[in-house]
Amino acid sequence: MAQSPHSSRQGRTIVITGAGSGIGRATARLLLSQGWNVALAGRTKVTLEETAQSHPAALIHPTDVTDPSAVDKLFAATHQRFGSVDVLFNNAGVFGPAVSIDELTPEQWDQVCQINLTGAINAARSAFAHFKAHAGGRIINNGSISAQVPRVNSVAYTVTKHGIAGLTKSLELDGRPYRIRATQIDIGNTASDLLDDFGANDGALQPSGQRIVEPSFPLEEAAEAIAYIAGVPLGTSINQFTITAGGMPYIGRG
Repeated sequence: MAQSPHSSRQGRTIVITGAGSGIGRATARLLLSQGWNVALAGRTKVTLEETAQSHPAALIHPTDVTDPSAVDKLFAATHQRFGSVDVLFNNAGVFGPAVSIDELTPEQWDQVCQINLTGAINAARSAFAHFKAHAGGRIINNGSISAQVPRVNSVAYTVTKHGIAGLTKSLELDGRPYRIRATQIDIGNTASDLLDDFGANDGALQPSGQRIVEPSFPLEEAAEAIAYIAGVPLGTSINQFTITAGGMPYIGRG
C-alpha cells in the first residue's frame, strides 16, 4: 500500500476515540511514531496512559462519547493543546450480546446503540463543527464487515454499524462545501479482543450452523490502513475502505 510522505504528517493532529485498546491503541501508537499529535479518548485513564507510553505528542483525555458535552470538551482541549484538528478516528464501539433479536433486552440494545451510534454521532458532530471553522478535515468512521453483511446473532452490533454507513455518507455529502471528507473503514477479523466476543478464535458460528476458527490479521496492519487514509490530502475522498484477514469467510456470508 503506497503511503503519503511522512513529511506531510509532521505536526498534524488526530483525535482517536476508543484509544485505550485494540485498533484505537495500535493506530495511536503508529501515528505518534510518524510525527502526529494524537488526542487519546476513552473511558479509562490508565488504559490511555498505557497507549501513550509517555509520548510528548499524546494528549490523554478520558471521555465518555455518549456524553455530548464531554466530547465537546475533548475537542476544545485538543485545540487548546495542538491547535487545529485535522482528523477524527471515530472508533469507540462494542460488540454487544451475541443473541437473536427475541433474546435482546431493551437495556442491552440501548447500551450498544448509545456507544456505537450515539457516541459516533457525538464525536462526528464536534469534529464537523471544528472542521467547518478550520477549512476542512477528515472523519474516519470505524464501521465493520457487519455494516455490509451480518454475523449470526449480532443484531444490535449489525444495526448500529449499518447506521455508521448512513452517518458516513451524510457527513461526506453535507461536508462537501467545507472540504470535510468522511471515510468508513470496514475491518474484518483483525486480532483484537472483539474476536473473542463472537468466538472467531475458538469457532465462530456460521450461517450453516457450523463453528469455524476464522483467520485473523495483525492489528498493526489495520492501523497502517487507517494511517494511510488519515494522511491522504483533502483533495481526495475515500468513501469506503474494506480490509479483512486473508481467507476470512466474508464474501458469500449471510
